[in-house]
Amino acid sequence: MSRRDVTWLTDVLGAIEAIAGYLTQGSLDQGIIYDACRARLIEIGEAVKHLDPELTDQESDIPWRAIARMRDQLVHHYFDTDHAIVTEAVTERLPALREAVERLIGSASESRS
Repeated sequence: MSRRDVTWLTDVLGAIEAIAGYLTQGSLDQGIIYDACRARLIEIGEAVKHLDPELTDQESDIPWRAIARMRDQLVHHYFDTDHAIVTEAVTERLPALREAVERLIGSASESRS
């Protein structure tokens, strides 16, 4: 795994942690919380686009391409984004993504040792 991949994975993890922090301050029904989470989902999708496909293949249960496509939807069709899709991504999909990213980062650390 390249140093660049580790940087992108760290960015994903940071965005997930930021979303968790926002949710301690309110729910996705509040406009400012929703907007903040949406922005972080965009960051996650952008970072995922840069990951080496051989790396993402190690966590094949994660829909990496769908994450990248969601970024495009949020950026280019923000007016057309269904609140339920963002809610599902934040509440149901991010925990598995976090675990996968942590495993990938962990394996990178182990290979450097």
